[in-house]
Amino acid sequence: MGWKKQASMNPDPRTNRFTHPLLDRRNFLGSTTGGLGAIALASLISNETLQASDSLTINPTQPNQQRPPHFSAKAKNVVVIFCAGACSQLETYDYKPELLRRDGQTFADGPAVTFQGPSGNLAKPQYPFRPRGECGKMISDMIPHLGELADDIAFIHSLTSKSNTHGPAENFLSTGFTLDGFPSIGAWVSYALGTVNQNLPAFVAIPDPRGVPQASVNNWGPGFLPAFFQGPPFNSSQPIRHLSPPTGISQQADLSARELLIELNREHLARNPSDVQLAARIASYELAARMQLSVPEISDLSSESSATLTMYGADSKNETKAAFARNCILARKLIEKGVRFVQVFNGAYASGGNLNWDGHQKLREQYDVHAEILDQPAAALFKDLKQRGLLDETLVVWCTEFGRMPMFQKGAQGRDHNPLGFTAWLGGAGVKPGVSHGKTDEIGFKASENVLSVHDLNATILHLLGLDHTRLTFQHNGIERRLTDVHGHVVKEILS
Repeated sequence: MGWKKQASMNPDPRTNRFTHPLLDRRNFLGSTTGGLGAIALASLISNETLQASDSLTINPTQPNQQRPPHFSAKAKNVVVIFCAGACSQLETYDYKPELLRRDGQTFADGPAVTFQGPSGNLAKPQYPFRPRGECGKMISDMIPHLGELADDIAFIHSLTSKSNTHGPAENFLSTGFTLDGFPSIGAWVSYALGTVNQNLPAFVAIPDPRGVPQASVNNWGPGFLPAFFQGPPFNSSQPIRHLSPPTGISQQADLSARELLIELNREHLARNPSDVQLAARIASYELAARMQLSVPEISDLSSESSATLTMYGADSKNETKAAFARNCILARKLIEKGVRFVQVFNGAYASGGNLNWDGHQKLREQYDVHAEILDQPAAALFKDLKQRGLLDETLVVWCTEFGRMPMFQKGAQGRDHNPLGFTAWLGGAGVKPGVSHGKTDEIGFKASENVLSVHDLNATILHLLGLDHTRLTFQHNGIERRLTDVHGHVVKEILS
């Protein structure tokens, strides 16, 4: 199996690959010294190299090395704020005054039964909405700090998902497929572009302080890509394990042992120069060794000013909010250090929505808890990136796996799962600020205008990083796989 992107059959002006002479059998065989033997050798070599763009072959001994995109990129880095549990569009960004008028009425044209059981009556938004910023975007009072960003972000209100179940829907959002085993978007980006900082991975996942989302490692896993490209998960309260040397081992002894190990590994590789898996494994171990020095520094927030800690809410008496705030500061520091893709999770897997946004029973009561944790720290992350000048080259994405129904569940005060229409937003590098694209119907049940899929969202993220989602592929089991499967188009209406 080759580590390669899909190569275009059109001539590449940078490399002149796939020009007619190379495709002409006589010229090709005439230019080789070994005839069919040379073809066989080329085939073997192609299966042992990693191609990250149409013009660049990745050195497997340095898979983290920075690589050029397909075309000029607007964004160099991405931060994804992922609200696990399916945060309701109707209580956040998708204002539906018709629900206020029809509160308590029967939804005659709606489903009699949804994911968890019989449907109840239509229910108004559980929080007031008000216009925000100069654009006048209607945003809920549940998230006043995030509401302050209205003039800086672009909303997509017409997303749809392939699943109404949390695990498969998280898979779909993060990997483009509902099934397990596919690479996460961060792994695809790491594979394609590498990172500018050789002491840190290109992709880092930051789990919520309360735990991991339902699909767990699938959200940051490599799938069938080489394992090097997965995102190591760590946060401010649970740093990467086993970074510190054992008690009794001095720093000098640890460094000396590391230098010896590097020398032995390189001698071993020199004796086996064609073993690409060995080269990649050594590169992974060497990165882990460098992370022993770089990660503790990144995770140390003692250098942050008291004003910064207060802005994020890291000094809050709400311990979960403070921990999530520290995670958001960690995300900013990783971006500052050149990490390519940072995924920040808000919410952890638990039935009943006690630890995430799965508001089935008492939505208002549950969302009061979760909004307090999310709102100030997430908004501060965006504002901090902007005031430090990092937003010019950083894309920030807020998303969730699907939305919620416009009616309450029968006998409850919460909303059931709804994959037919929900909201995400993007801001920062390459994004048109203060706009909204797509709509759901008048009660927020179903996407009705400019209907989009998660594939379209992911294609747009890749586009802003300078990557053509149709050309970013990996051959697996005889199929040229890609993040967007065989779907997706760039949502150009929200691009600047």
